[in-house]
Amino acid sequence: MIIRSLHLRHGRLALPKSSTPSGTLRRRAFTTTPLLRQQQQQSNVHSHAKTLPSEIRDYNDPVAQDFAFFHHQKAHTQHVGSSLAPHYRSHELVADPPRPQDITLQLLMASQSHIGHATSLWHPANAKYIFGVRGEHDPIHIISPDITAAYLRRACKIIRGVTSRGGLVLFVGTREGQARAVVRAAELSKGCHLFTKWIAGSITNGQQILGACAKKVVDENDKPIPGFGDQLPQTAALKPDLVVCLNPLENYILLHECGLHNIPTIGIVDTDVNPTWLTYPIPANDDSQRCVQVICGALGRAGEEGQKMRLGRARQGVVVSMPSHGLNPPTEGQAERDLELEERARLAEAAIQEELMIESEAAAAEHARQRRSLPNPEAQDADFAELAALEDGVSVDTSMLDRSLKRDQSDDEYDLEEDIVQSYQHDQALSREELAEVPLTADTTGSGEASSESMDEASRRDERG
Repeated sequence: MIIRSLHLRHGRLALPKSSTPSGTLRRRAFTTTPLLRQQQQQSNVHSHAKTLPSEIRDYNDPVAQDFAFFHHQKAHTQHVGSSLAPHYRSHELVADPPRPQDITLQLLMASQSHIGHATSLWHPANAKYIFGVRGEHDPIHIISPDITAAYLRRACKIIRGVTSRGGLVLFVGTREGQARAVVRAAELSKGCHLFTKWIAGSITNGQQILGACAKKVVDENDKPIPGFGDQLPQTAALKPDLVVCLNPLENYILLHECGLHNIPTIGIVDTDVNPTWLTYPIPANDDSQRCVQVICGALGRAGEEGQKMRLGRARQGVVVSMPSHGLNPPTEGQAERDLELEERARLAEAAIQEELMIESEAAAAEHARQRRSLPNPEAQDADFAELAALEDGVSVDTSMLDRSLKRDQSDDEYDLEEDIVQSYQHDQALSREELAEVPLTADTTGSGEASSESMDEASRRDERG
């Protein structure tokens, strides 16, 4: 059962200012103005309706009465109640995450940490974390905010204890939108982060996968100690002392490897996740980005507090963590050689940065010179206009040439047709003249033969023509 306090929720202003009659009598004894103010406050609502603007003539209008009543209530209740917090901004939870002592039920419920999955997807091991069921058609499980707050505070204490003893914490969140929260939590607790896919064997076979990664030796004040440069490549890959997993469903291999090497784990457990996969589960909604940011930010703040405790004890000369690193003391001259190598690397990096700066300055100067060498915009516009006019003239001349060629072609075709017609007419005229010169005889047969012969000759001439 969730129990809330009205005074903690609304603040001290929820109580009336004149709570005791003695205070009212004392004020009346020394002055007369409170009595007049009280008489004005005890006036009814209709008296405020008389102060309506002059353009509203009907004072019995329900809208006018509601308007007057609203302002009357606003004037007498504006100092009573809680002050509403500003709306949710996702970047604020990443830039300034809440501390473990700032975790409240209101914050968890506002972050939708109590929303679970559908009842058909639940894992029976989460029955002790479920508050109830909401909905009839598509029911979902509701996670108890009290249990979420209690388990989150316990996880914060664990991270604070691990970091205060110099432990290494690994934050893992491979879902979309969890990268910023994971990186921020790792920065606060001075640990490691992972927001991409987990490479199988990074813990069980870490020397082959992570053996080539750079390492360094630091003292209790986190200052590097030179002289171990020749021993670090042969040392085993580091393993985290605590792993925080924000999405256990996608990282079962990571949790299994942690279990094989006795590495404790902390993670967000939704209603569809098996809580036995994790050492310290936190029942909450793993699908809400705001809920994930709140939980991850609180864990990061707890790690920051542990680091501050460790550094504070180190400044006083108290060293709690004594890890077994397996390194031998540096030989004579090894520290100087390491410092020399570091100095060379630093100088090489500085030279590279200087070269890049010179190249960028040269590129900027070249760009500025090219900009200065550009022609005047007005002159450039004039050149463009002249070029456009020239192109228009060329296009016009080309079109005129095309039209003249077409005209000449059509004229040639017309002349050829006329020549053919004239030659045909000339041949026809010649044939008629030859027929007219042939004499006629009495013999019809001979005349018919002669005429037929003449016609045959004329037709042959036509064919030859």
